[in-house]
Order: sequence, then C-alpha cells, then structure tokens
Amino acid sequence: MLNNTVEITPELLDAHGLKPEEYQRILELIGRTPTFTELGIFSAMWNEHCSYKSSKKWLRTLPTKGPRVIQGPGENAGVVDIDDGQAVVFKMESHNHPSYIEPYQGAATGVGGILRDVFTMGARPVAAMNALRFGEPEHQRTRHLVSGVVSGVGGYGNSFGVPTVGGEVEFHKSYNGNCLVNAFAAGLADADKIFLSEAKGVGLPVVYLGAKTGRDGVGGATMASAEFDETIEEKRPTVQVGDPFTEKCLMEACLELMKTGAVIAIQDMGAAGLTCSAVEMGAKGNLGIELDLDLVPTREENMSAYEMMLSESQERMLMVLEPSKEEEAAKIFTKWGLDFAICGKTTDTLRFIIKHHGEVVADLPIKELGDEAPEYDRPWVQWPEPEVSPASDFAAPNDYAATLLQLLGGANGSSRRWVYEQYDTLIQGNSAATPGGDAGVIRVEGTNKGLAFSVDVNPRYCYANPYEGGKQAVAETYRNLCAVGALPLAVTDNLNFGNPEKPEIMGQFVGCLKGIGEACEALETPIVSGNVSLYNETFGEGILPTPAIGAVGLLKDVTQRVGIAFTAADETIILLGGHGTHLGQSQYASEVLGNEAGAPPPVNLDKEKRIGTFVREAISKGRLTSVHDLSSGGLAVALAEMTLPKGMGASINALPEENQHAVLFGEDQGRYLVTVKPTDLAAFVEDAIDLGIQVDELGQTGGSDLTFAGIATISVSQLKSAHEGWFPTFMAGTC
Repeated sequence: MLNNTVEITPELLDAHGLKPEEYQRILELIGRTPTFTELGIFSAMWNEHCSYKSSKKWLRTLPTKGPRVIQGPGENAGVVDIDDGQAVVFKMESHNHPSYIEPYQGAATGVGGILRDVFTMGARPVAAMNALRFGEPEHQRTRHLVSGVVSGVGGYGNSFGVPTVGGEVEFHKSYNGNCLVNAFAAGLADADKIFLSEAKGVGLPVVYLGAKTGRDGVGGATMASAEFDETIEEKRPTVQVGDPFTEKCLMEACLELMKTGAVIAIQDMGAAGLTCSAVEMGAKGNLGIELDLDLVPTREENMSAYEMMLSESQERMLMVLEPSKEEEAAKIFTKWGLDFAICGKTTDTLRFIIKHHGEVVADLPIKELGDEAPEYDRPWVQWPEPEVSPASDFAAPNDYAATLLQLLGGANGSSRRWVYEQYDTLIQGNSAATPGGDAGVIRVEGTNKGLAFSVDVNPRYCYANPYEGGKQAVAETYRNLCAVGALPLAVTDNLNFGNPEKPEIMGQFVGCLKGIGEACEALETPIVSGNVSLYNETFGEGILPTPAIGAVGLLKDVTQRVGIAFTAADETIILLGGHGTHLGQSQYASEVLGNEAGAPPPVNLDKEKRIGTFVREAISKGRLTSVHDLSSGGLAVALAEMTLPKGMGASINALPEENQHAVLFGEDQGRYLVTVKPTDLAAFVEDAIDLGIQVDELGQTGGSDLTFAGIATISVSQLKSAHEGWFPTFMAGTC
C-alpha cells in the first residue's frame, strides 16, 4: 500500500513545473494518482534541466564521435585520448538561476558540481574556467551580482585546490534579469580507468557517499527550469549551500576507492539529488533500484521522503558497490570523515521503489523516469537573416586614439584582472599560461605535454544570425587554441537560451546548433559533453542566445607555447587572413556607435582550418614569437593587447587608406596577428603564400608607443591605464 497520498490540484502541478498533459501521461504510465513523493520525483526527472525534453531532438544532430573520443555525451563528463595512455575528462555546466537568486552560493555550488562531474569519472581535476555574463553596469543589481559570483567561484575553487586558467566576463542589458554562470572543469585520468554511471548486476548494494542530506536545494532543478518573476526572492531556499573542504575529502576518498575495484557504477548527486542519481544509474543499466530512506544520513530532523528525494545538498555521491569490498570501502570513507551508508540495492524489476519508515512512498517505472522522459519537437521559426551592411554605412570616428581607448577601457574591452586575481591560477604548480591571453595552458604532470583551454561565444552575433553565430563560437575557441600552439581536440557546450516554448527562441536554438554542428564537423572538434539552460527570462524578457563553447587542445611540448605579448624589438608584425572590412555587430558598432543592428561577419570554416593549422605548425617550428587571434575590437584592439604585457610598443606603417575604421575595428573572422624574427621572415611568408594565405606585413615592434602611421599615436602607458582602470573603478562604485 502506497503512503503519502495528496490531492493533486492544478496549483500543485504548476508549483512542480508539470503541465496538464504531462500529468495525464503520468496517470497513464502508473495507472493511478501519484503520491506526493512520486509527484516530486516526476517533477525533478521531467523538468527541462534534467530531461532535455525541448533540446534532445537537436542535440542528437551534433557530431560527437572522433578518433580520440573515449566517452561522448550521456555521462557525467566527456573523455578524450591525449596519448600515452592518458585521457582528459571535461565538461561545462550552468548555474544561472541559483546565481541570480543567491550569487555567492549559486556560483560556488556551480563550481562544486562541475568538479564532481569530473572526478566521478575517475579523473583528478587539473583546470577550471568560467564564462560569466551580467546585465549592463548601470543596472542596480549588476555590481552586487559580480561581487557575489566572483567571490563564490574563487571561494570554492581556491579552497578545493584547482587552478582557474581562463574564462570570460561580459556585460549586456539582456542579462539584467538573468546573469549567466557557466562553470568548466577538466581532469586527468588513465584512459583505461574511466568510471561510468551505468549500474550492472542484480542484488548489489547501492551506497550513499559523502556529506549528509539536508533541506537545502529542495526543488532546485525545477526552479532552474522556470522563468523568473516577482516571486524570485521566494526561491532563495532552493539554492544549495556548498562546502569545498568536504568536496576535497570526497574526491580523495572516491579516487582512493576507485583503485580498489569496489566501484561498479558511480553517479554525482547534482540536480534533483538522490532521485536523479538513482534513476539514471538504474535506467542506464536496465535495472531497478530500491532505496530505504531510513538508512540515508541526514543532518536535519523529521525530513520527509519528498524532501530527502529532492534535496540538492552538495558533496554527495551514489555508488553501486562490489559486495566483497564493502568493509574496505567503508574504512576509506570513515578515514576521510565522510558518510558511507548502504541505503538500497539493484533489482531486476525495472521499478524505482522508495521506502520510508517501513512504508512504500514511491513505486514507479524507472525507464520512463529516466531515459524515456517526455521529448518535444517544439515549433520554431527561421530567424530572419539580416543584410550585410558595407563599412561606409558605419560612421568613422573623429579621433581614432580616443576610440581605441574607449574600446580598450570599456566594460567589455577592459582587463579582467580584478576578476581573475581573486582566483588561484597557480595551485598544483602546472600552470603554464594563466588568464589574460588567448588560452590557458597547463603542463600534464610528469610529461612535457600541455593542455590548452578556452571558452568563448559572441551573443550579439548569435542574436543577429544564430547560424553564423554558432559557427563563430566554435571557430573562436579553435583560433584561441591554435594561437598558443595547441591541436584542438574536442569541445563541450553550455547552451543558454530563453523560453523554448516561444517559436522565435526555439529558432535561435536550432540555428545556433546547426552552426555549431557544422563548425565542429569541419574543424574536427566533436562535442563530448555539455549542458542546456533554457527559460533564462524574467518578466518575459529573454537573454541574448548564448551558446558558450569550451574547447580543449593538446601541445606535444608545452615549452613551445607562445603568448600574445610582443617580446622583442625589431620583429615584423604580420596579419594573416586579410584586412578588416566588416563592422556589423562589431564591438565598435555596439559600444561606440550604439548600433546593434545588421549582420555579423561570416565564418569561412575552410579558411579557419587552413590558417589555424599553419599557425600551429609555425609555432612548433619556433618561427613565431607571439600570436594573437583577432576578435572583438578587431586589429587595433588586438595590437593594443599585444603591447600591454611587457610594455613594448609597435609602429604600424602599412594599412589600406579606404574605410580605415573597418580596417582597424572590423571583426572579419579567421585572422591572426603574429610576430616573426628577421631571420625567419622570408621562409614564413613564402610558406603562407604557398598555402593561399593572405599575408600583410604591418610594421615593427619596439618603442613605448603604439603608432598607426598618419592615423594615431598612443603611449603604451596610456593604453595600459585605460585597460586596467575600468573594472576596479566600477567595483569600487566610482564610475
């Protein structure tokens, strides 16, 4: 006899994020009215955050396989071969809604969750990144959110002990009501020792590991699948509370346990907590799961079955255990001061059965809860393709020097030092390139290999033309990796959009995924993991489409990497890929002219691959002393950024005279700035021309000014002051 019955009202269904037609499907599946606990379980498993019910159709179209892919989407994280019997394990995931409600804990637990995704696979985390987006600086909530989110990211990551090697921070009015917090983590593992979540074997113990269960985060997954309105403050109790020191112990205990052969399957308790972890393990293995909640460690009294099943208390795992290893496993977790409790077993019934106080409070079909959740083919409309505007349609600046300082010293062009100096970028001792360049780089401990990491997307591009914007997000991360000399291996995505029930928003999603898929195919960077975050809307106002791409690359020799800084005088500065012509959706158009209309620059994937490969090979031959890809702000901003790290100027003597504002600020894709020593110049230029790559010699490094002949001269110290000044001034509340 099932206990815990309750009257199911339309208001109750709405509170659980279940639509009437979904409730009807529940009734058909189980043939009766669900208990309150069962309703909560369906709510957790069938919400957008856990089931991907609006996105599954389109996610299947993405390329996920490749010669180096060991594990693609569907597990806690993706796994890619990096040679020598080693693998890199990585994923990116959102914690947007919680971070807007409670910035510190929302961001902190986002970091904690992505780290668990990595070490659940048997990998030790070695690098982290984050992609953060906030509303316009003038908005009343923006400074508070920036302060809390950055503190939360740093507080958790620094305490856990993983270096933050890269990321991005941007501001736009579309995020006034929905900040984005996308967290990335990567770890290293032996390629033949990867742990999965698929349960195997009947009658085996299901074990609860880690911290105790409390009431924090109850309903968090459902909250993450809803728009915001005036009730936002009421959602604060759905935000989890993290403890990085407990997580550090949990990681060490799990990695130690994995060496014993005790782990048959293991799953992080993330969104929807005990419910999601148990259902996913059972459904993937075509097994049933029985749980006795009386055996689950709790830190609060009189918790109901509903609360225990939906709690999102952090630092917890669920495991299927080899029975003969029970005593050994328990000793490991006791040593680390963590709970170890056998709370259930696997069965051959394909049922998910929950007992509490000796009574059955849930008895549900596990496959329908897990991998057979609802799937929608949402209607979508083709996003209208904007016309390409010639450069002459955009007004040229009266003062090029002032315009460059404005771009370099504005909210979206200024240094992020204020942010990344709150993160530990050097812990573990393997960081080779820290934030501030094109990509972060770490040394693979015990080897000469390096791993490079980058995360990027231009939401303005994606809004104007989702297809081209999706392509550009992948191409930009590809260039960032190539710019440090790394071979791009694979990517993870974090797809942040508004309400998918609106055809125009679904059209953005479809267009972006088509572009992402095409770019990943052409650039041979399969998608091995990811996350979808929908309903990023407040009072019906959605964010710009923001499909963030996190990419990982491999350097055979980490000492061959290069950075963006001019390092010596009298070297030749070369532009690869042609001069700028396109100002539509550029940083110049947006921030100087206040114009966000028109088409973004098109992406030529053949060009991206050809020039990227050439740059990597030139780096490996030692021909290039610095490399920087061209993106936001175009040529002028890229040159300025190359002068800043070492204070070395440059003289640019050869620029086209027509539409010089497009030449300096255009954001045409597939381009790099490189510096070459005089002794290597002739051979480098000849090789580029042989491959059909446009080569333009711009000038020479040296001096203390950045000079554009006949256009402007700006001292490097002036550039540095503008670049470094905005963020500290903003956070101090004086701008």
